[in-house]
Amino acid sequence: MKRLWLLFAQTVTVLVAALFVVGTLQPQWLGRQTAVVPVFEAPSGTPVATVEGTGSFRAAARTASPAVVSINTSKSPAHNPQSADPWFRFFFGDQAPSQQQSGLGSGVIVSPAGYVLTNNHVIEEADEIEVILNDGRKAVAEVIGTDPETDLAILKINLTDLPVITLGNSDALEIGDQVLAIGNPFGVGQTVTSGIVSALGRTQLGINTFENFIQTDAAINPGNSGGALVDVSGQLMGINTAIYSRSGGSMGIGFAIPTSTARSVMEAIVKDGQVTRGWIGVEPQDLSPELAENFGMQPGTGVIISGVLQNGPAAQAGIRPGDVITAVAGRSVNNVAQLLSAVANLSPGTPASLDVVRREGKTKIEVTPGRRNLPRQQATPR
Repeated sequence: MKRLWLLFAQTVTVLVAALFVVGTLQPQWLGRQTAVVPVFEAPSGTPVATVEGTGSFRAAARTASPAVVSINTSKSPAHNPQSADPWFRFFFGDQAPSQQQSGLGSGVIVSPAGYVLTNNHVIEEADEIEVILNDGRKAVAEVIGTDPETDLAILKINLTDLPVITLGNSDALEIGDQVLAIGNPFGVGQTVTSGIVSALGRTQLGINTFENFIQTDAAINPGNSGGALVDVSGQLMGINTAIYSRSGGSMGIGFAIPTSTARSVMEAIVKDGQVTRGWIGVEPQDLSPELAENFGMQPGTGVIISGVLQNGPAAQAGIRPGDVITAVAGRSVNNVAQLLSAVANLSPGTPASLDVVRREGKTKIEVTPGRRNLPRQQATPR
């Protein structure tokens, strides 16, 4: 009996150990989905906090500030390969080496694993990136990946006991909500400014390919790029990215990438090394009042297709120039930016339904999107 019990215990131990190894190294074998990047996030459905009592933002600043970092970048001077050639030096003399280029920006620690969110334009073409924490610690950062189309970049630092910001529900933001912008403007040191959400879903600004900005009047200046936009409880609502300015300083119009967008980009980059987006091969344009009248539609209720790439996914599905797309996979599209975003969210190789309006009436067309960023020729009318 004792021998049977010992055999049973050993078998269970081996099975538990095997399950642990498989669950850690190959969780997909168990049909289990695990988070790619460990983060702290607010419970689902948590409303955006509002200021009560004294109206002070000290609690939010105290909560979020430790996780906001300064980013210093440097780029080595370009080296002229001919500078060592005696004949080149004879005719042009000794060329003084160009000075090393440096830059300043901000970032946000979003994971205890050391992942830092910032803007792509902050670290673009940098040879060395140094992250400086609010407590004075410094670390050389590794670039995990970038996504120029949303102007986001993911860095990683190897430090312990990191302060980590809590990711909030940016989709719950409303115009008029109070927010704080935290960053390192002009390199003077960490600064907190306050304001409100001035607008949501800003697109067609010409800043990024994919735009869905939170607009705020919290003061954002050069050096704030990549810093945190937080609510009054200190939860991350967005990554500060750009300002509208005629002077180079804040004029009360700043733009931040929502946390929902930043998180999905981060997960994709850490998991696959890049962001995979759908593509159907069309040339769209906004529906003008004249065209809308011809289709018996209201302006701004669809996107007209002016060109279709031959043999592209849309052409193979039967999309034609002159078609008006009003929805993608059940998601309404009212302008070119919304169509671009909706198509980009499709999974390549997975069929999706498009709502199409033609002169002869409405129809649904199933399109199997391809992968965006593949080399392709310009769409031409057919």
